[in-house]
Amino acid sequence: MEITTIIGYTCALLIGIILGIIGGGGSILAVPVLAYLFHIDEKMATAYSLFIVGFSALVGGLKKHFNGYVDWKTAIIFGIPSIIGVSIVRKYIIPALPEILFSTGQFDFTRRMGMFGLFALLMFFAAISMLKDKKNRTKENKNQKKYNYPLIFTEGLIVGILTGFIGAGGGFLIIPALVLLANIEIKTAIGTSLIIIALKSLIGFFIGDAFTMNIDWNFLLIFTTISFIGILIGSYFSNFINGKKLKKGFGYFIFVMAIFIFYMEFAIKR
Repeated sequence: MEITTIIGYTCALLIGIILGIIGGGGSILAVPVLAYLFHIDEKMATAYSLFIVGFSALVGGLKKHFNGYVDWKTAIIFGIPSIIGVSIVRKYIIPALPEILFSTGQFDFTRRMGMFGLFALLMFFAAISMLKDKKNRTKENKNQKKYNYPLIFTEGLIVGILTGFIGAGGGFLIIPALVLLANIEIKTAIGTSLIIIALKSLIGFFIGDAFTMNIDWNFLLIFTTISFIGILIGSYFSNFINGKKLKKGFGYFIFVMAIFIFYMEFAIKR
């Protein structure tokens, strides 16, 4: 087994541990790990990430459900357009994208640059979201807004489309939307977000990728199983580790990773 493969599976374990401790965010590492350590192309890496993210979110979401922190009505209203968005992108748009999106002079802007560039850009926003202090958000928004169905549906569709392109869950976009538009408190927003991410990621993967790509199920299930073991380890250590401090530290790490992806895709001439 090559050293990069060993490091890759170690990162799979780390993804699960982070998810287990802070309840989210770790799966955003799936795409860079798959792309740079396992040398999987952009279409397959984002497809595999959907499965990994979806499974991880499902585990976390069911745990939140049993603790009473999932609003299923909101999950369905937000989740349906998200599923539609991610499924359309994975089944029709991604396969139709040409290898070179456009050229200027001697510079070719490739499909890989577009997908990974968008992914890195959203990683910046995810990092900022992790670094923000959200403790007062519930109090501030508790009585501000009614249940805004049209905006929830629209946001769900937008998040689904973005998920289809980048293969990440988009919890940092979903949680604020649920607090502001559905007027639910932060703990329930987190649990509901995990269910939404699980539904749109897994259904999007099976509708858009599982039957149109040559999936290496052996590799994908090994990677996902290792991540699941990491979730169990992280859940245990979450009783002893300060999750808030770790979340901030991980936020800085995600910021650095976003810069790394920009450098790899745009600074290094392929």
